[in-house]
Amino acid sequence: MTTPEIQTNASEPGIVISVDAMGGDRGPAAVVAGMALSVVKNPDIRFIVHGDEAVLTPLIAKRRELSGRFIIRHAPDSVSMEEKPSHVMRHGKDTSMWGAIDSVREGEAQAAVSCGNTGALMAVSMIRLRKAPGVSRPAIAVLFPSRSPSGFNILLDVGADVRADPSDLLQYALMGASYARNSQNMARPRIGLLNVGTEDTKGRAEIKEAHDLIAAAADKNNYDYIGFVEGSDIPSDRVDVIVTDGFTGNVALKTAEGTARFFSSLLRAQFKSTIFARLGALLSYRALQKLNKRTDPRRVNGGVFLGLNGTVVKSHGAADATGVSAAIKLAFHLAELHFTEKLVARVASGSTAREDAKPVHPNE
Repeated sequence: MTTPEIQTNASEPGIVISVDAMGGDRGPAAVVAGMALSVVKNPDIRFIVHGDEAVLTPLIAKRRELSGRFIIRHAPDSVSMEEKPSHVMRHGKDTSMWGAIDSVREGEAQAAVSCGNTGALMAVSMIRLRKAPGVSRPAIAVLFPSRSPSGFNILLDVGADVRADPSDLLQYALMGASYARNSQNMARPRIGLLNVGTEDTKGRAEIKEAHDLIAAAADKNNYDYIGFVEGSDIPSDRVDVIVTDGFTGNVALKTAEGTARFFSSLLRAQFKSTIFARLGALLSYRALQKLNKRTDPRRVNGGVFLGLNGTVVKSHGAADATGVSAAIKLAFHLAELHFTEKLVARVASGSTAREDAKPVHPNE
């Protein structure tokens, strides 16, 4: 039973984030630690925390920073990483994940954050929040470290749906442009379509069709379409938003994460190999710290579900406190911007793009 004092304090002015505290590989302790880090950085955050009250109460009690800034909503069940989305859709009403999404649906919270099962989270979000008008398939967008002035490019989809037809890729471009425009203050984002080469002759037939649709819709929707881009362009400064299907995007993201960890482990091993290497590491400490911060995937943790009637941020399942805090920060930022409302309006205004943005050929 939640105490009246907590309920009163948690309803003070501020952005309310609904948190699925039981999802993730590291358990609720990591989630609560991430919440505490978030409050230190931004005192305007409030939380509705969903999960086993007997487990959460002592964990939160240890964090003075969270005092008076939360409500615990008891959820007797949780969603495991192995559960099928279809099972959660039928039997998941008493889970912390379901409760976290329902708080957004009921208007109690401006955004939800979960480290849990991606497929189940998307399924529950679609059931409870519904797709925005005009959206066929929602997408998951992530920030990818890059050489761009903002420091990040946007990659979508990275796993919401392994399939995407040409009109879906067009919608991803519209949603990605809206995300870039609002979250990174870009007046006219540069959109690229991921392909096996940059030549117009390369790629599957549906990719070529999406290429024409996205190009035709550019002026109407205030973005610059630069055409096909390759995997090597994802961290480059020649594009702001990279559009692809969920299968390709997820493979690209996981490959980048694995490569970053591989080179990080190699670098640490080399700096420990000899006394001179250790001395070099000491002399380069500040530069190495900046490099680590710049490339640390935990600090850009969080995939945004685009195309729903509500803001949902999916944290990496293995996220620690730093990663959870980054996901909460992203959710807070988007809620502060009223991002979902703007995106829904953008998609609605471009909903006729399937009819208007017909491929244009010189002989027509």
